[in-house]
Amino acid sequence: MLNCALMKCAHPFTVPRKFNPETPMHARTDTSEQQTAAWPEEIYAVLQRYDVRQVPYVPDAGHTKLIERVLASSTMRGITLTTEEEGVALVAGAWAGGQRCAMLMQSSGVGNCINMFSLIPLFRLPFFTIVTMRGEWGEFNHWQVPMGSTTQAVFELSGIRVMRAHHAGEVREVVEAGAAQAYNACTPTAVLLSQRLIGAKVFVK
Repeated sequence: MLNCALMKCAHPFTVPRKFNPETPMHARTDTSEQQTAAWPEEIYAVLQRYDVRQVPYVPDAGHTKLIERVLASSTMRGITLTTEEEGVALVAGAWAGGQRCAMLMQSSGVGNCINMFSLIPLFRLPFFTIVTMRGEWGEFNHWQVPMGSTTQAVFELSGIRVMRAHHAGEVREVVEAGAAQAYNACTPTAVLLSQRLIGAKVFVK
């Protein structure tokens, strides 16, 4: 039988207040960097410079501008994924076919790839991924926190080096360094775009 004291605690899945589907809400971010920065274009320029031909991605608000740029490109092919782990296999296939690949995803999807990451050292893939972070800066959704707080550790335990960009002014330099490591030194690399850069989502009425 449950202890009476425990029964007084809120169940972890309890919604704290009644949700009214008729209440209009919209999302905003707590920073203007995402709206005005040129860093998505700078990332695209780096991918072009390194002759990246395939860009698998899971649709994500933080990557929106970059994804749109890739889809409009005449040299890159944007490929929508059902789940993130498919992207690792696609990287392997692209490399086997003689093309470079850069994977775009959000931190919440990194955990889906753990088993697939084993392909990277086995085949010495030039793995390169750019990850938008959640769960680390003004996060409103507690479901994002567990994976967001362990993303770097998951990559490093999987043998993937991690680099971070916290501000718009350093994105190009960090992505350039990450791409050089991945494609020139064949060192699996993940570039994390911090939530401070992307902007924490806040839902308001």
